[in-house]
Amino acid sequence: MKGSLPFALSSSFVGYEPELYFLLPAETGGGQPNLPTRGMPVEGGSSSGSASAARHPKQKRKAHSLSIRRTNSIEERPLGIQRGDMLEGQDSKLPLSLRNNLLDLFGQIEREFENLYIENLELRREIDSLNERLTGDGQTVEGGDPTKGALKTKASHSTSQLSQKLKTTYKASTSKIVSSFKATAGSRALCQLLKEYVGHRDGIWDLSITRTQPVVLGTASADHSALLWSIETGKCLLRYAGHAGSVNSIKFHPTEQMALTASGDQTAHIWRYMVQLPAPQPPPDVSAPCDDDQDSSDREEGEVDGEGPCEVPTVRLATATLKSHQGVVIAADWLVGGRQVVTASWDRAANLYEVETSELVHTLTGHDQELTHCCTHPSQRLVVTSSRDTTFRLWDFRDPSIHSVNVFQGHTDTVTSAVFTVGDNVVSGSDDRTVKVWDLKNMRSPIATIRTDSAVNRISVSANQRIIALPHDNRQVRLFDMSGARLARLPRSNRMGHRRMVCCTAWNEENQSCNLFTCGFDRQAIGWNINIPALLQEK
Repeated sequence: MKGSLPFALSSSFVGYEPELYFLLPAETGGGQPNLPTRGMPVEGGSSSGSASAARHPKQKRKAHSLSIRRTNSIEERPLGIQRGDMLEGQDSKLPLSLRNNLLDLFGQIEREFENLYIENLELRREIDSLNERLTGDGQTVEGGDPTKGALKTKASHSTSQLSQKLKTTYKASTSKIVSSFKATAGSRALCQLLKEYVGHRDGIWDLSITRTQPVVLGTASADHSALLWSIETGKCLLRYAGHAGSVNSIKFHPTEQMALTASGDQTAHIWRYMVQLPAPQPPPDVSAPCDDDQDSSDREEGEVDGEGPCEVPTVRLATATLKSHQGVVIAADWLVGGRQVVTASWDRAANLYEVETSELVHTLTGHDQELTHCCTHPSQRLVVTSSRDTTFRLWDFRDPSIHSVNVFQGHTDTVTSAVFTVGDNVVSGSDDRTVKVWDLKNMRSPIATIRTDSAVNRISVSANQRIIALPHDNRQVRLFDMSGARLARLPRSNRMGHRRMVCCTAWNEENQSCNLFTCGFDRQAIGWNINIPALLQEK
């Protein structure tokens, strides 16, 4: 449209002359005529306006209020009426020159809309013709076949250019994705789903692998229970039901058959277990999805397997109950040697306990907001705690007389976890979608930063190859090395992988087949085979 028009009109404009809108004082006095509303006879306008004013006496007292009254629709006029006759037949205080000017402006508006309407019809016909030609030409989207003629109209030319641009961009982005993942087939060959562990009735927050024989998988769930699983068969072996709230973490004693669980009931429990592994079964065919994989993917969320938690032995009594927190206990871990444990809570504190006596030894305070995780060093008396205050803290208990603490501010959002590696590194993950690798000897700045497209939950680092497994809110699991180089993404589809947020990862490098485990809020844990040598060779 040429220039800006001071009127808002309907898009249905062909054969229709716009209505006039006037801004008049709400009062009926002062000699101002009452213009009739649409659909009322012209001669009935005055009485209608008076009746309306009488029905609203409060409005008459508002001297400065305005009301919008419309004239009769011009389409109700006889077709042969002339503008001059119309002007003379209407009672108005507007000067005739002003009224003529208004009518001329409306006429220009009508002509502009008429031109636009005709142009739209032409464009529609060109688009229909283009669609027919594209359907008939098949692959000649760009219109490159000279025997069929080029599309010379402006619309078809623009469409051809847009199509070519989209194709070029798509090919470039696809090439970048393919090169970063080394091809889909290669990723599937390097990372294969082996077993799904289904039986919990709510999301799984945490998982861990026993450090003693027999080696089993432990899961902690929001359904108030912790389950122990046979890694090879996927069968549930034991259920711990001693907590009155969500079980938020599970860790196993380094030398004894004891488990440490943290719960939303503001306690941490230490309990003993005894399990017997079932007879081994033939390994599944990992070249194609097995029946168990398909059934578990199609399973309704309320269903559980026949080997569910109700059909296995249940432990209900804890060996020791740690009760000093005033809020949810979100995580707990054993210190090296297994004689002490540390707990992290939403009450902004971490507690250190003696296992034998359940006595509170130290309360670690300093975080400004709720704690989200805690982790102990595998060979030294070091503890790292993470918090919603965007920091994580390193606590040093190597000298019994000195308990030093260092604060690290490397993230801009909640630090969801911070874990030690076998060497002198700490790896931290955050809701700010980054993972950072730190050197314990120089913690001023990270030595590597991994940037992702989703929040990162409880990470784990393989002891031997130092590969970081990142669980994401967007259901993905990605693998990186300590330098921040991307290695792979675990395969995920409608029939494979997690269908909800992935909460935690755990490595088990002692098992050559099932060496990585993940869990999420789709109520299942998954065992993966990661071909680490081939993965590192592809890097």
